[in-house]
Amino acid sequence: MKIAILGAGAFGTALGGILADKGYDIDYYDSRLERESLSDVVASAEYVVLCVPSKAAPHVLPYLPKDKPLIVATKGILSDKAFISFDDYMVLSGPGFADDIKAAKKTKLTATDERIEGLFGTGYLTFDRTDDRLGVLMCGALKNVYAILAGLLNLVPGTKKHENFLKAVEEEMRALLLANGAEPKTVELVCGKGDLRLTCALPSRNYEFGLLLSRDPDARPEKTVEGISALKRVKRGEIKVPQTAKKLRELMEMSGRWA
Repeated sequence: MKIAILGAGAFGTALGGILADKGYDIDYYDSRLERESLSDVVASAEYVVLCVPSKAAPHVLPYLPKDKPLIVATKGILSDKAFISFDDYMVLSGPGFADDIKAAKKTKLTATDERIEGLFGTGYLTFDRTDDRLGVLMCGALKNVYAILAGLLNLVPGTKKHENFLKAVEEEMRALLLANGAEPKTVELVCGKGDLRLTCALPSRNYEFGLLLSRDPDARPEKTVEGISALKRVKRGEIKVPQTAKKLRELMEMSGRWA
C-alpha cells in the first residue's frame, strides 16, 4: 500500500520511517524540493498524511483529492472548516518530538480513528482515542500559543508558578473548546494536557521564543514558531474566545509587535 506524506520535515519523516519499517510504500512531497508535483505524489496513494507547517496547509488542501482518507498530523490548525469538503479525514496529534519517535522512545499520541493505530502503532508508539476531531485540532494549536506566554512570563518548569499556570490554562482550553463546539474533555487526553506540558518547556520553539521576548520585546524568531501563526488566526477571529480565557486575552494584547 502506498502512503503519501505531505511535508518532509522532522515529524513527517519520523512518521514515514515508522510506515517504511512496517513495509508500506512511502512517497514524500516537499515544496522546497524540485521533485514530483503534488498531484503526482497523491495520485496513486491510498492514504494522504498532512505534515506541512500550519501556514502552508491552506495552500496545499485545495489540491488534495477529497475522496481519499486524509490523516491530519499538522499542528496549529484551529478550525475544522477546511476539512468539511473531505469525505474522510482523521487527526493525529500529541506530545511527541520527532527525534524521540525516530529513536524509538516510548511515546503516546492521540488518534481520532482506529486506522491511525493500525498504520502507526508500534511497541513504542501508542495512542489514546477520541472522536473529537475539532478538539484535537484546537489543542494542537492552542498549546503552542500558551507556550509562548509561559516563556514570556519566565515560568520555570517544576515550580509552583509553572504548575499553577498549567492548571489555569487547562481550564481555559476546556472553555475554548466548549465555546467552539468541541468536547472539553479532550483536554484530558495527551493531545491536551500532555502536549501542553511538553510544549511549555525547553526545547519547545514556542516556549523558547517566549523567553526571547521576555528579554527583547522586538525579537523575531529564526525558525518556524507555530504559536505565532495560531495566535494571528485567533486575533483574526477564527475561533470564539470567551471572556474567561483571560490568559489568552492577555497574550493577544501583548502581541501587537509580533503577531
